[in-house]
Amino acid sequence: MAKFERKDKKELQAISTASLPDIVFMLLFFFMVSTSMRDTSLMVSNKLPEATEVNKLEKKSLVSYIYIGPPLKQFQTLFGTEPRIQLNDSFKGLDDIRDFIASEREALKEEEKPLLTTSLKIDKDTRMGVVTDVKQELRKASALKIVYAARKAAK
Repeated sequence: MAKFERKDKKELQAISTASLPDIVFMLLFFFMVSTSMRDTSLMVSNKLPEATEVNKLEKKSLVSYIYIGPPLKQFQTLFGTEPRIQLNDSFKGLDDIRDFIASEREALKEEEKPLLTTSLKIDKDTRMGVVTDVKQELRKASALKIVYAARKAAK
């Protein structure tokens, strides 16, 4: 029997890397577009209390956040250690809550305005007096949908 052999042994061709920069820039552009940055930087301590029955909010674009708690260490020299109210990126008083809710409503479409929910993110060591005052101001601003933020309790 005869044995057949190839006389010219071909080497594997090199993979072209000409399109590699295009792929890298396409991935970079994708991640830049799809990543969302944090809207507000926290200026108060925010250790949320634990809860057994926790539900996720459906549409986070319809939620306004109010943070309540003692200021972080770097702000305690200016603002003290008593619980403060943070709206967006600054400390505000109780009388600023109505303006905050009004501006949040103005940013929404007309059909979404009744669906605005106010989420209270309150430090677990904060006394209820401040929270009650905030709730009274929300009531005066006709922001009646209130959600308390909590973390799920460990089993």
